[in-house]
Amino acid sequence: MKMLFWIGVAFVVLGIASLFVAIPQTQNEGVKVGDLNIGVQTRQKEKVSPIVTAVLIVAGAGMMIGGGRAMR
Repeated sequence: MKMLFWIGVAFVVLGIASLFVAIPQTQNEGVKVGDLNIGVQTRQKEKVSPIVTAVLIVAGAGMMIGGGRAMR
């Protein structure tokens, strides 16, 4: 059950990191006519939904508690 504790730690760390780190997204849009190619590339940075972050942190804490109690 020690593994469950460490997986919980990883979930909590990922949840906390998702509060601060934005995920980059790149979109390509364009038109191709024969050999001619005209396009625009846009980049956006979006943060993860707060609901997903909360689920990661709560699930990780639950795994840590469950794994910690099983080690005793």
